[in-house]
Amino acid sequence: MIFFLVLLVLDIATKMLALGFIPPLQGGIYPFGGVPIFSDFLGISFSLNTAFNTGAAWGLFSDYPGILFFIRISLILGVGLFIYFFQRSLFKTIPFWAVLAGAVGNALDYLLYGHVIDFFHFIFWGYSFPIFNIADSCISLGVLGLLFLERRYKKAALR
Repeated sequence: MIFFLVLLVLDIATKMLALGFIPPLQGGIYPFGGVPIFSDFLGISFSLNTAFNTGAAWGLFSDYPGILFFIRISLILGVGLFIYFFQRSLFKTIPFWAVLAGAVGNALDYLLYGHVIDFFHFIFWGYSFPIFNIADSCISLGVLGLLFLERRYKKAALR
């Protein structure tokens, strides 16, 4: 639970900082007017740009924000109930808490602003990767953690 709260507070705080101090995504000097962090390090550039997303990852389903909000709330309830009723191992719940923190962070954005606030912007060898935030990272890393644990336990079961 503390892990969840730390991730959620970090997400909220960074989004507040982004709104206050990071210029919005636009044409301009450094890639799209952002704050440069590093440029062309082995072909990778990283900047901070505030962007708003009414959709899911990569802006998918941005024409359906109400349905996406319902899906987010369903995910939050489902993961929360799963943790409460079925997960007893602290180690196994860490990825679930990360997914939950990310889903709550993005749902709060939608409730407060009508969109999700993104600000991390990577360019990989000329390809502008979709801008994301801490909540998106929590969800992605949580899902990767779940896949890793699932693979690990399947291998253990085969022995």
